[in-house]
Amino acid sequence: MRKIKHVLFTFFLLGVSCSYAQTGVGKLTVEDSLAICARQSGQIDVVDIWWKIIKKPVVEYCEPSKEVWKLHPSVLPGFGYSLVTGLAGVVSSNVGFYTDIGANAKLSAIDASITYSQKNQIIVPIISNVWSKGNKYNLIGDWRIYKFPEYTYGLGGNTSIQNYTQLNYNCVIVHQAVLRHISTSNFYVGGAYNLDLHWNITETGYAPGTITDFERYGRTSQSISSGFSVNALYDSRLNSINPAQSFYSSIYFCPYVDLLWNKSNYRSLLIDTRKYFKPSKKSDNILAFWTYDWFTFNGNAPYLDLPSTGWDPYANMGRGYIQSRLRGKNLVYLEAEYRFRILKNGLLGGVVFSNAQSVTDWPSNKFTKIYPAAGLGLRIKVNKLSATNFAIDYAWGIGGSRGVFLNLGEVF
Repeated sequence: MRKIKHVLFTFFLLGVSCSYAQTGVGKLTVEDSLAICARQSGQIDVVDIWWKIIKKPVVEYCEPSKEVWKLHPSVLPGFGYSLVTGLAGVVSSNVGFYTDIGANAKLSAIDASITYSQKNQIIVPIISNVWSKGNKYNLIGDWRIYKFPEYTYGLGGNTSIQNYTQLNYNCVIVHQAVLRHISTSNFYVGGAYNLDLHWNITETGYAPGTITDFERYGRTSQSISSGFSVNALYDSRLNSINPAQSFYSSIYFCPYVDLLWNKSNYRSLLIDTRKYFKPSKKSDNILAFWTYDWFTFNGNAPYLDLPSTGWDPYANMGRGYIQSRLRGKNLVYLEAEYRFRILKNGLLGGVVFSNAQSVTDWPSNKFTKIYPAAGLGLRIKVNKLSATNFAIDYAWGIGGSRGVFLNLGEVF
């Protein structure tokens, strides 16, 4: 019997965190700058450590005036290993910036990475959350490119980590939303175009004569899901990279219609809700909750477009289980995490977390089994201006599932 462990670790890690200004459209007032400096007082990140190592003066971040569109990027190159990718070179980055100087201005963020593995896999996600001046518009992008063999364990909750096949495919995902503020300052509605394109799909690793769930569900060499969605959003987070006390909820409904080159006909509903609060007024520690619920109905989504573990935009859902461990027509997920400081200067922090997920069996479409997981992690401050942490987590699931999970920025 074959047993899979999802193990990812860093052989070499270099943190680069810097700030530089582009042409600005405005400047912070002295009062705004002083407020920012007060929040940063006593805080350090890896750049400060680097300046101290080379015995240079620490760069002063809190200059009297700041320009809008000043970028605060973080870059983490390194090497990793997993049974899915083998050895892999990874460069992760994010950049935070403001388009406004008001007290309620939200931090815009763009996350991107590129991974190349010894199995010739290419993984390129670009995730963006950009706010216009005055928070009037919110542009949300989820663009991904994969050349990606992955393991699949079949459909439903009653599958085993020892029994899997490999799916090889190329994939392009483009989800681009434009939302406009209405009513209250944190409520937005709008629409998005959504494209999920897979081609050169092949399945390997099964005995001759075996009928896999991929075969039963409907084996194809390519699949296309294309449609326009209706989106609603409530987002009171001022910083999506590292949220403080706030609330976030996103609802997405997309009818994928068999039209022109699109051959998929089904409906998809996704509800993503997150709550952050401080258990104590005397501490900056955060207790965070996340639920991610994904449903398909009124038709059959292509196999690779079905709800599955770790296929949220940031590939963070389901720590403790390998990506694609569970797959079904419907998925529900709940996670709780407690985030705390280890050092008062903010350089090191920690988290403890637990989660649970379930997918519907096929073809009964019933939830029959829950997959729990729990873990703990370390946070290293990479950029104190954008509050970006490098996250190193270890999580345990059931049935032998466990592993290390790395992230630039908080998991949710």
